[in-house]
Amino acid sequence: MMKMKIKGKVFVFGDNVNTDEIIPARYLNTSDPQELAKYCMEDARPGFGRRDDIKGGIIVAGENFGCGSSREHAPVAIKAAGISCVIAKSFARIFFRNAINIGLPIVELKEADEFEEGDVAEVDLENGVVKNLSKGKEYKIRPYPEFLMNIMKAGGWLEYCLKEMGE
Repeated sequence: MMKMKIKGKVFVFGDNVNTDEIIPARYLNTSDPQELAKYCMEDARPGFGRRDDIKGGIIVAGENFGCGSSREHAPVAIKAAGISCVIAKSFARIFFRNAINIGLPIVELKEADEFEEGDVAEVDLENGVVKNLSKGKEYKIRPYPEFLMNIMKAGGWLEYCLKEMGE
């Protein structure tokens, strides 16, 4: 069961972070999440996926996060690296759905650029609130529709389906 209130250290990325920067194609010879995690954000910030301090962290980015190819490996790598949530001004639609499908919480926030590297953020998915605890700011976000919230609570689409089938 996924926590619906997430708190973590912020790691800032810019606009148009594409799936090749999130998980470069040269590492797609595996689908093992732990192997993919090592190379998470490798072309945007070398060594990022192997850092200990990213566990439980929150990526905050600009416009169009996850653009590029539709590979599901990108949100899998982020989640397996220990990132607990991604906040961005906007997401590529296929990345948005792939993230939901694998149970990676993502939040659109127009004020994402008000966060700085190292800030501490708190995301309350159920109540639709994002806080920058370092700056004492609070933002209202549009909460997920009920069916997406149920998928997130289950930990992803597969887990949701298995639960609904009683398995």
